[in-house]
Parts: sequence; structure tokens; C-alpha cells
Amino acid sequence: MSLRFARPIHPGEYLREEYLVPLAISAGVLAKRLDLPRTRIERLIREEVGVTPDSALRLARVFDTTPQFWLNLQNAYDLHVTGERLGDVIAKIDPLTHPDQAA
Repeated sequence: MSLRFARPIHPGEYLREEYLVPLAISAGVLAKRLDLPRTRIERLIREEVGVTPDSALRLARVFDTTPQFWLNLQNAYDLHVTGERLGDVIAKIDPLTHPDQAA
């Protein structure tokens, strides 16, 4: 039996729903604080682009989190989306067995 977890959340959705909405700040205000173009933050919260290491460092600083937190959200999302897209292809790959594991 495989375990199914809730869908991974795009970091832009998390940023929007857990930070921007509760703090009542706009993408423009956040962008200015992060010294980034407003369009970069707008595209992130619209889930058009992902979090880069550069963005992760800046978001971690402004929200007192860690860069790894933001990159983990992005990694989980990317793996889920790619796994969904490549599921049939991946399922056809025969695993190799290490010689020490041979029966």
C-alpha cells in the first residue's frame, strides 16, 4: 500500500496565503522590501515561476524562516508535478539490484 499525502503546495501559494494575505501587504511592497522587481514576486504568487535560491535567501530573511524552508517547498512541488507527468515512464523502469542484495 502506498501512502498518499495532501498535494504539495506551490511556494507562491504558500507565500500568498500565509504571509501576504494575513499581513495585508502587496507583491509590490514585498518586492521593494526584498529589492526585487515587482513582477518577479507577482509571477511567484501567481504560481508561474518557482522559488530560486536567490529568492529563498531573501524570503528567509524578511520572514525569519530559513532558505531551506522555501527550497523544500519548491522541491516537493517540483517532484510531485514531475512525478505526475512522468509516472507511466518511471513505472516502466526496472530497478537494478546491488550484488549484495541478490537472493
